[in-house]
Amino acid sequence: MKVAGRRIVLLVALIGSALVLNVPAWSDEKGHEEDESKVADLAKTAKVTIQDAIKTASEKMAGTVIEAELERKHGKTVWEVEIVGANGKVTEVHVDAASGAVIDTEEKKSKEKKHEKKKEGKGRM
Repeated sequence: MKVAGRRIVLLVALIGSALVLNVPAWSDEKGHEEDESKVADLAKTAKVTIQDAIKTASEKMAGTVIEAELERKHGKTVWEVEIVGANGKVTEVHVDAASGAVIDTEEKKSKEKKHEKKKEGKGRM
């Protein structure tokens, strides 16, 4: 019985080791560093602060700001401010990071709608 118990412990240890060593690492430090580098480069060109961009976006559209990030869109550095309106829909307000002007607004499509469109598109010829 003692030998069987040791074999089970050894087997469990081997399986555990194999699982730990074969699972992909959850750390994406390399990708994270690249993202930080890109954002840092964008931040150098931004004359408008995140607070000012949020204020401008909030004046354009009523609702609750849920996210703001600096991106490259429309050939410019822009603040993308996401706002949830009274209707529950999320709208992106793009604010020029150099001038502070609103470039455009865009209703964000839900993941469910995107998934439905992919399904619909596959059946058509």
